[in-house]
Amino acid sequence: MSGWQTLFYKEVLRFWKVGFQTVAAPVMTAILYLLIFGHVLDEHVQVYEGVSYTAFLLPGLVMMSVLQNAFANSSSSLIQSKVMGNLVFILLTPLSHRAWFVAYVGSSIVRGLVVGLGVLLVTVWFTDLSFVAPWWIVVFAVLGAGLLGALGVIAGLWAEKFDQMAAFQNFIIMPATFLSGVFYSIHSLPGFWQQVSHLNPFFYMIDGFRYGFFGQGDVSPWLSLGIVGAAFAAVGGLALHLLKTGYKIRH
Repeated sequence: MSGWQTLFYKEVLRFWKVGFQTVAAPVMTAILYLLIFGHVLDEHVQVYEGVSYTAFLLPGLVMMSVLQNAFANSSSSLIQSKVMGNLVFILLTPLSHRAWFVAYVGSSIVRGLVVGLGVLLVTVWFTDLSFVAPWWIVVFAVLGAGLLGALGVIAGLWAEKFDQMAAFQNFIIMPATFLSGVFYSIHSLPGFWQQVSHLNPFFYMIDGFRYGFFGQGDVSPWLSLGIVGAAFAAVGGLALHLLKTGYKIRH
């Protein structure tokens, strides 16, 4: 294997060897969300015509799992390597910053998709789910996982302690995910909060992903694709720049 392939394999193996924690646990969390919210609201809330609330909720939970685990993969790997001091062994290799980026973001995409597929396979039995436009599902899943993987690289480079990483995840990633329309349509919000939601790129990832299942969404999937693509280009470009300059890893 070439350099980036070796690092990519190492990162995939890192999360796969503790799959009970990195894959099974997020799947169980999504099931609990589905059981609680679906049971309580299924007969009281209908977002799309002819679509039950449980069916509406399921794609949001899948995409939320994809995004959160893609971020966790790259960010946790970098912060652990920095704190434990073994990042130096990767720094000693002749790998370019592009190889680092491809390996860390690529492995994050793999973890995000594995967890998302696990959530989908386990929860799809709870409701009738359609797949109107499957290519939109694939595109937004991969692009969203890549965006959060790149953001995880930035967070992992920035953080110097585990509590800084926890703060980044708890005060940025979690609120942005939960307030992106996972559990509701933004059309149910007051006008001001609808406008605020349109500033959240996570909303476009989840809405575009959900469009692939039902052929319905709060905004056009092409608009969502443009915004998510631009966000990935910006975040990916910043991550590449930080890796190239050795931000907080080369002294």
